[in-house]
Amino acid sequence: MEEEQQQLDLEYSSRVQRAEWMLNSPDPPVLCIELIGSIKETVFPHVNKHTSSAQKRTPWRCAVSFLQGLFPILIWGRNYKAAEFKDDLMAGLTLASLSIPQSIGYASLAKLDPQYGLYTSVVPPLIYALMGSSRELAIGPVAVVSMLLSSLVQKVEDPVADPLAYRQFIFTVTFFAGSFQAIFGIFRLGFLVDFLSHAAIVGFMAGAAIIIGLQQLKGLLGINHFTTKTDVVSVMESVFRSIHNDCYPLNFVLGCSFLIFLLFSRFIGRRNKKLFWLPAVAPLASVILSTLIVFLTKADKHGVKIIKHIERGINPSSAHQLQLTSPRVGQAAKIGLISAIIALTEAIAVGRSFASIRGYHLDGNKEMVAMGFMNIAGSLSSCYVATGSFSRTAVNFSAGCQTVVSNLVMAITVLVSLELLTRLLYFTPIAILASIILSALPGLIDINEAYNIWKVDKLDFLACMGAFLGVLFASVEIGLVVAVTISFGKILVKSIRPGIEELGRLPGTDIFCDIRQYPKAIKIPSILIIRVNSAILCFANANFVRERWVTEGENQMKQDETGRVPAVILDMSNTVNIDTSGILALEELHRMLVSDGIELAMANPKLQVIHKLKLAKFVEKIGREWVFLTVAEAVDACLRSTSANLSTC
Repeated sequence: MEEEQQQLDLEYSSRVQRAEWMLNSPDPPVLCIELIGSIKETVFPHVNKHTSSAQKRTPWRCAVSFLQGLFPILIWGRNYKAAEFKDDLMAGLTLASLSIPQSIGYASLAKLDPQYGLYTSVVPPLIYALMGSSRELAIGPVAVVSMLLSSLVQKVEDPVADPLAYRQFIFTVTFFAGSFQAIFGIFRLGFLVDFLSHAAIVGFMAGAAIIIGLQQLKGLLGINHFTTKTDVVSVMESVFRSIHNDCYPLNFVLGCSFLIFLLFSRFIGRRNKKLFWLPAVAPLASVILSTLIVFLTKADKHGVKIIKHIERGINPSSAHQLQLTSPRVGQAAKIGLISAIIALTEAIAVGRSFASIRGYHLDGNKEMVAMGFMNIAGSLSSCYVATGSFSRTAVNFSAGCQTVVSNLVMAITVLVSLELLTRLLYFTPIAILASIILSALPGLIDINEAYNIWKVDKLDFLACMGAFLGVLFASVEIGLVVAVTISFGKILVKSIRPGIEELGRLPGTDIFCDIRQYPKAIKIPSILIIRVNSAILCFANANFVRERWVTEGENQMKQDETGRVPAVILDMSNTVNIDTSGILALEELHRMLVSDGIELAMANPKLQVIHKLKLAKFVEKIGREWVFLTVAEAVDACLRSTSANLSTC
């Protein structure tokens, strides 16, 4: 008996010691310290944590680390080989053949002159090649952002009545978009991009693709007077109203002929991977061939709409055109924020997809910094918001790119084209640009993914359809607001009404788990063990959780043969933080249990939780001896306490 008692005393002493380790854990870092640490991690990512403090403080070492963090090319560029350059050269030239016609088309989608699309394919890719970390991501203008800008900015400035003011506002929006992106990356605020969930992006992209496609009917039909609204009803009304009086059939015939050619080349390229170059060069071949047809047949004299003049030369400075002191600077900042989030979401999603194929990790915060600086530089050099393009990235990947040097090759090729080839594009029909944009849209509509979302999570599918229908029948902003609202609503519902689990012990183990998920789990007689499925116990859910705790306790007392529950154990392992409302709920629960002669124990509270409970003196109220490292230790202590009370009686 003495040996058993000594063994029990030893186990008790060990358990108390382990609980003290948790109770005496160091205080969590202050918020400002965490923020400064995250900024240092972004700015100086290559300082080894295991080096001495003296080495860390060396100015030269800090400068090198800063430059390597800002310009990843300094790291991989030292081992760059000629064989890799050969692959990047071919990928860059293939990329340029697709980028030139697409950039011209996307500029028209953004209600800008064609050269601004080409400008956007020069400076941003050059900056990204120096600062970006994705090997495959192809930078330039994209359809969704171009449509987003035109739909939002034309509500502030009319691109027809005052094209100069419209263009200046676009550059200002681009500056703010880049500034927000850089700030997100430096302060590691990448989670803000996640406010647009995957389901919302799928719906938004599909709705935007349909709207973009319908808007291309203007170029495909040669319509002069077209609505500035983006909803499907307004666009279709404008088409039906103009189709009899303001339509030129030759545009439609020419555009549809080349659209069939482009779609057929995409089909062939997908069926035969060795012909990946065919859909890449098909747009440029279409531009060249259609331009020759119009020039030789003088089709522009018979109603075929052509591009006409494109400014020749490299990017002019636009720094003096930024309207940072304008009364509308607030509107520019708002549109810039929306554009920044959409652009980042698309680019990071595309970049991470191809990075996973190549087997390396893409740091989202560094990508945000790179894109922020490239768009700031773009706003100063006559560019509008650029980001990573899915279609061009896929071509870049298929062409065998090894590094971001392919972006450099593409940018230089576009730059040469701006100097030498712009006059040759005078007779390029606008219908061809519309067909090039239309041929790129099927990749934005992912029906299979929408079906998978429906199968897995109906609330996610609701967010997907909300974004889709909002963009389609209202506007881009409404679609985004609906998607974000539904996504937030889903989070709020789960946060406000978290699940409460009753735990039982799996036979032959010290593992405690949900008895609904594991029916073989055994309840501990006269002890109620419950766990909250919420990462935070806060003002939003404190009352609901407290009421559920009371309900669970009453149900347990009814089921218990003795009609009495001597102890309640709260498993806090899922709860990583708590606020004052959550602490008040715990205190009220404790008072209620004490009045009924029931002990309250806590198991495995996290660092932030135990820190705040000590500051609120809640640990002193329940007693330090009732805080445990594991549920198993809490159960053993409660059973021992119950046995001691019975023997006393």
